[in-house]
Amino acid sequence: MAKTPAKPPKRKLKVFQAQLGFYDTVVAAPSRPAALRAWGVHQDLFAGGQARPAEDEAAIAAALEHPEVPLRRAVGSTDAFAVDAVSLPEVPDAPKTATAEPAAKAKARPAPEPEPEPEPEPEPEPEPEPDRTALDAAEAALKTLDAAREREEADLDRQQGELDAARDRAQSAYVASRKTASAAVVDARKAYRKAGGTP
Repeated sequence: MAKTPAKPPKRKLKVFQAQLGFYDTVVAAPSRPAALRAWGVHQDLFAGGQARPAEDEAAIAAALEHPEVPLRRAVGSTDAFAVDAVSLPEVPDAPKTATAEPAAKAKARPAPEPEPEPEPEPEPEPEPEPDRTALDAAEAALKTLDAAREREEADLDRQQGELDAARDRAQSAYVASRKTASAAVVDARKAYRKAGGTP
């Protein structure tokens, strides 16, 4: 006789509770990550304290009847948790606006004095031009010095030219005079030897 297949063991479910938007919600799931997947959120609501294990017995019983299906009810409601919430969440009333004052009282109120216009900031005074007196004097002194050196160099060149010319004239005169003196020595030596003198 064939054995009937063993039924898979039922998973142990835990019931978790959280507030999502305007609704309180519970879900029966095997773990916190499974509960987050059932709620369709990726943020860890448990880490921030927005989700926690459920403690309400009625809520736990309702969730266990619909494993891994989120049940909800409006925030502040005492309705039972259900797949589709019965009551709508309560929306706080909009703050009341102040009533308009009577026209006569509004007229009696003096008009607010206009705020004085801020005085324009004074424009900053232009900075004075820097003094070039010392720089002009230094540049003029340098120019004078350069001009004096150029004149001195020209004068030295002129003197050098005159000295070179005098040297050339002296050299030429010396060469001519020595030639004459040398010829006289030769003639005198010949005459001396001819007269019987010994060298």
